[in-house]
Amino acid sequence: MTELWRPAGLAARYGHYLRAMHEVLRASVPLMELAARRCAELGPRDPVAGPLGAYLTEHIDEERGHDDWLLADLAAAGLDPAPLLREQPPVLVARLVGPQYYWIEHFHPVALLGYITVLEGHAPAPWLAEQLAADTGLPQAAFQTVSHHAALDTGHCVDLERILDLLPLDPAQEAAVAVSALHTVDAATELFTRLARQGRPRTPRTP
Repeated sequence: MTELWRPAGLAARYGHYLRAMHEVLRASVPLMELAARRCAELGPRDPVAGPLGAYLTEHIDEERGHDDWLLADLAAAGLDPAPLLREQPPVLVARLVGPQYYWIEHFHPVALLGYITVLEGHAPAPWLAEQLAADTGLPQAAFQTVSHHAALDTGHCVDLERILDLLPLDPAQEAAVAVSALHTVDAATELFTRLARQGRPRTPRTP
């Protein structure tokens, strides 16, 4: 019987992806909690802070625990998730996430919406988890995060578009959201490009 053909190294690269996504997503709730606290500090004198804080508070509840899904996926893929909770996240992850903390604290928490727009603006296709399981040979249980986000992120995008339309942003705040989104695209592209190279089999050198 002919064995099912699978792309070489794909399972290993998926493991690298899961680790990186955990390092990114475990910052999601803390970022939103910080932004919500800043909204509360700004108070009623800031017309953006009230509705933004309400949106963030609701979204925090929706996002809580998603990093635990990734740990479960790693375990289902036969990988030990424990080191992720001890190791320092790599520079590329810090470059992606870190500026959001700075902009929240030192400009305005609305900047975080640019980051959220990019990360949640492209929901996985409903068939992707099943296809990845077939391509990698890993159990379906290793793709629960992909499955959950395929179902959830479309609704999150609708909520995000609604709050962006509702907020009375001034030109500087609009620019902050755009700069945050553009930075997120740039940093995420660099991160995913590096991930795509990891686990890829090397081509033997010719003598």
